[in-house]
Amino acid sequence: MWSAFRRATSGVRWYVRELMDESAYERYVAHVRRDHPEAEVPDRRDFERMRTDRQEADPRQGFRCC
Repeated sequence: MWSAFRRATSGVRWYVRELMDESAYERYVAHVRRDHPEAEVPDRRDFERMRTDRQEADPRQGFRCC
């Protein structure tokens, strides 16, 4: 019973993290370490700043008020 509960909880946690894109930093770190081992991995704050700047620079995103 507990294993089924843990699996369900784990699945819900994974789904929410993917939906909210919380795992983007972990995916980025894995990519950098795998494909660019000599590159320095930015901390999460710098990653989020780079990501926001890239999104705001994309003309397909349109005007963002918030």
